Amino acid sequence: MRNEEIIQRRVARELHPGTLVNLGIGLPTGVSQFIRPEDGILFQSENGIVGMGARPPEGMEYTELTDAGGSFVTAVPGAATVDSTLSFGLIRGGHLDATVLGGLEVDEAGHLANWMVPGRMVPGMGGAMDLVTGARRVIVAMQHTAKGRPKIVPTCTLPLTSTRRVTLIVTDLAVIEPTDEGLVLRERAPDVSVEDIRNVTTARLIVSGDVPEMDLRAQVIVH
Repeated sequence: MRNEEIIQRRVARELHPGTLVNLGIGLPTGVSQFIRPEDGILFQSENGIVGMGARPPEGMEYTELTDAGGSFVTAVPGAATVDSTLSFGLIRGGHLDATVLGGLEVDEAGHLANWMVPGRMVPGMGGAMDLVTGARRVIVAMQHTAKGRPKIVPTCTLPLTSTRRVTLIVTDLAVIEPTDEGLVLRERAPDVSVEDIRNVTTARLIVSGDVPEMDLRAQVIVH
């Protein structure tokens, strides 16, 4: 199983039926591949889609239906398109139940940095600041390291997206929950040990008892 799929499958199990969820550009968008329309989860994209579906099969793309990153998507039955004012009204007004965002760094305080890439020109943070501030739950979906460099660090070296603590971090190696006490290791990926995770994490991890393996079955858990 690809590292990206491990992350996407695990994140999908965090999403509740009957909720409105934003999927960020890139890896988070792939979470929709593991959610069925009948699961009762509506995906929102800040460019103005409520009811965004998975990527279309090759050759079935509709050029005017894309996510915020410009990738082709589908729309589920009952979907709606809205303007930017209403789309960001949903985000800033606290109407999103969850957002799933990529990350460049997360630190021991649970702060996310996800928009400034060193050495590359980027247009800006887009809707990330609004999403981290406005959504009820913030799930960071990212690789555990980048070219061998740890991404879960004592203190972020990149500009923070928000000073609000994120809800959960899901990587290809682990599920980590930021708490008042620090970063708690909740789960590990299949065939990955706690020591493996510690070796590529410079932030302090709180480990209590046996750490279970991730459940990667493609189904939604009803909370």
